[in-house]
Amino acid sequence: MRIALANVRYPSSGEESVRLAVDAIADAASAGASMVCFPECYVPGYRGAGKAVPPPDPAFLERAWSEVARAAAQHRITVILGTERVVADRLLVSALVIDADGSLAGFQDKVQLDPSEDDLYTPGSARRVFQAGPLTFGITICHEGWRYPETVRWAARHGAQVVFHQQFHEASPGSFHPTTYGDPRNTFHENAVLCRAAENTCYFATVNYASAGTPTTSAIATPDGTLLAFQPYGEEGVLVADVDLDAATGLLARRCKAMEG
Repeated sequence: MRIALANVRYPSSGEESVRLAVDAIADAASAGASMVCFPECYVPGYRGAGKAVPPPDPAFLERAWSEVARAAAQHRITVILGTERVVADRLLVSALVIDADGSLAGFQDKVQLDPSEDDLYTPGSARRVFQAGPLTFGITICHEGWRYPETVRWAARHGAQVVFHQQFHEASPGSFHPTTYGDPRNTFHENAVLCRAAENTCYFATVNYASAGTPTTSAIATPDGTLLAFQPYGEEGVLVADVDLDAATGLLARRCKAMEG
């Protein structure tokens, strides 16, 4: 199965986030991908980290989701859209799954927030897996995928052959700027991608925004913990790769007797 990761730049507005998402959907479909995943909160853009994002607007989000859903149906491709949603006056980081016919399959909310997000978002409370043709997949979002391995293990134990990881990760002042994936001079994050795949015998596909000096780039790790593909650092584009679903057995995830998250 061919999957795609939309390594797109941070949008200048909510409206641009939708336009860029629609363009990336078309690019992924043209490359033969059956599904495409976007970074964390791509519509309307991740809050915090010095980003000026207008207050949450449920009406805008509904219009944005509808437009992205029309693009998914037009190109017959499943979309995992990083977004946010308002539930009972609470703002949640979320991923919206849109089926290839344009119907909304549901949300995976971010359950484990980074401490810096406590004043911005409210944590979700449940996990689920989704289906796209022969593929069962799960979603983990940024901090929870890096630091809470059980969020990936839960999906693999429930049949996920691929776990998609949406992130927002830009360079800090004076930070190391990698050019090779998993450089030992870099932070732990990229090697965590390989670990999440190997320790659960599943594919792990992480997708970030395109930005100068980014410490992590979009990449796909195989069930044996090796790197399948990665996007050149800071370069906008759609990363496409073929995954062998039979190789994603989930064996090690099922054998783990630790508490599930």
